[in-house]
Amino acid sequence: MASSSLSVVLLLCLATVASAQLSTTFYDKSCPLALEKIKTGVETAINSDRRMAASLLRLHFHDCFVQGCDASVLLNETSVGGNERGAFGNVGSLRGFEVIEQIKKDVEAVCKKPYSNNPVVSCADILAVAARDSVVALGGPTWEVQLGRKDSANATVALANANLPGPFLDVAGLKASFAGKGLNLTDMVALSGGHTIGMAQCKNFRSRLYTEPNIDSTFQDKLNDTCTPSGNDNSLAPLDDTATPPTQDMFDNAYFLNLQSNKGLLHSDQVLYNATATSGDTEVIVNSFASAQAVFFKAFASAMVKMSNLGPSPGSPQGQVRKECSIPN
Repeated sequence: MASSSLSVVLLLCLATVASAQLSTTFYDKSCPLALEKIKTGVETAINSDRRMAASLLRLHFHDCFVQGCDASVLLNETSVGGNERGAFGNVGSLRGFEVIEQIKKDVEAVCKKPYSNNPVVSCADILAVAARDSVVALGGPTWEVQLGRKDSANATVALANANLPGPFLDVAGLKASFAGKGLNLTDMVALSGGHTIGMAQCKNFRSRLYTEPNIDSTFQDKLNDTCTPSGNDNSLAPLDDTATPPTQDMFDNAYFLNLQSNKGLLHSDQVLYNATATSGDTEVIVNSFASAQAVFFKAFASAMVKMSNLGPSPGSPQGQVRKECSIPN
């Protein structure tokens, strides 16, 4: 227990240090049009594919939870440990790499000389800003993104498998995962609310669909054709199934209303509202977010700032600004 507490304190200290090194004005001299270009790139991508907003938000989350917000999730050829794209929570489901790559090219093209002789804007910063702009584009809250992150040259599938919270976790597992990143219970429930947009693969909710009793029967019947007892592993269903009006492409608090009606798609969603001794404290938070969207928005923005400021672990190699965000095979 003492060792676990020490680890959390250390992570909080690292996040504080990382935050202290970042600034909202980091690119004001070297690339003053950077944020404008990122926003334009995000909006263009979402106008073409509304689901891309959730994909870009997810890329940032799956980046920060592994070894800090260092764009390691984008690497597909690395010197150690394989790559994070092959981790259980990532394989076959991460999207948006080409969007980030195009934004990187567009941003670097407008950076000022002599800065532009070398890469200026980190891929990690692009991920952080793109996540914020994606949420805003679908009607969600905004927040100030601190800038100045460095990109990692390394990624490991082992760290991704160990650190990414999976769709089958119970409340205790979720708490441990988020606390390990210095995020509290409100942060955890708020960030889970990111599932108000996006889709999930059948393989990640099949066991809930066919074995769990706390699932709305109409909701269950609706999913049976999409996700059969075997096969159809990659078939998709919306994480937010609110139908009247449809809100799966809107960033709102419908996710929490769904949990109250036993319409959480993933096991790790519905366990936040199970009326058990282990989830009772999360139920209070779910109820508060369900009853007031503004309360959820405020908590989500705060949690995103905290998560976005997670720095690399001690002993990590010196960061860089990559010329390309995704290194091709």
